[in-house]
Amino acid sequence: MIGSKRRSRSSTNIWPGYVDALSALLMLVIFMLLVYVVSQLYLSQTLSDRDTQLARLNAQLDELSELLGLERSRTEALEEQMITLQDDYSSSLARNEELVDRLESTREQLMQQTATAEAQAERLASMEESIDEKDEMSASQQAMILRLSNQIASLREQLRKIASALELQEQMTEEKEEELAKVSQRLNALLAERVSELQQYQSEFFARLRDILASNENIRIVGDRFLLPSELLFASGSAELGEDGKGELDKLANLLLDVAGKIPEDVDWILRIDGHTDIVPINTPKFPSNWELSTARAVAVVRYLAAQGVPERRMVAAGFGEFFPVAEGTSPEALQKNRRIELKLTDR
Repeated sequence: MIGSKRRSRSSTNIWPGYVDALSALLMLVIFMLLVYVVSQLYLSQTLSDRDTQLARLNAQLDELSELLGLERSRTEALEEQMITLQDDYSSSLARNEELVDRLESTREQLMQQTATAEAQAERLASMEESIDEKDEMSASQQAMILRLSNQIASLREQLRKIASALELQEQMTEEKEEELAKVSQRLNALLAERVSELQQYQSEFFARLRDILASNENIRIVGDRFLLPSELLFASGSAELGEDGKGELDKLANLLLDVAGKIPEDVDWILRIDGHTDIVPINTPKFPSNWELSTARAVAVVRYLAAQGVPERRMVAAGFGEFFPVAEGTSPEALQKNRRIELKLTDR
């Protein structure tokens, strides 16, 4: 009996359990494959839509570039025209002054000649009176009177022509001044448009940067500038960027690259990075004064942003030392506020 029970235990069939396990594993593999295929289809559709949108945006950027190129060409043509008009106006002024001098000299000569002619006419009149009294006049005296009369008429005609020339020159000068005024107005309007464009991108940069840096309560906004505490970027007495500071500057670099891609090339913008320290002096071999420290920190920020792809020609670094505090006093809070890096998007 004991032997038959052992044989019945050893002959128990376990194959159905293996089959169930393999079936469950196979169903799981099929499910994962379906999930993978659906994910690939969704990603393909998403990438296709994104490529379509990128193509459309590139086409729009090309159109904008063409429009900006035309506007730049018109601006250059207007500037050349203004330069030409200014040169013409300057030469006209020089010629006008020369003509006025000549006219004044001629007028003085004519006045002298007129005075001489009038004196001669008076003498002739007295001679005529004496001749009338004597009732005799020689042929030579009659010829002299006729010649003097002709000279007086000629001098009067010359005076009339000089007056006409002066009036014409004044009229030409007024017309050129009006034309220059119109060109100046057009150039001022174009400059105002460029300033308006820069202000628009400044507002966008300011708003987006404020949203990005809003999570950091130490970052302050004063007017159109962002104030980053030096402790966020550097260790005490150092100009080496820390990891936390690099993280904040990465956000700034990404935003600046996004906004810079939208600003036209003919809008001359820059990002100012100003370094400031507190009034506590520093005197080390590397930084003999707060000027060197503040300048080195500003340059370190510029170099890091340039490494992230921000154009170097669009950035400027300056060090102000301790001479432009934003908080008065020597309390720890005031000193902490004055140790800062300031960022400002502006024109050159």
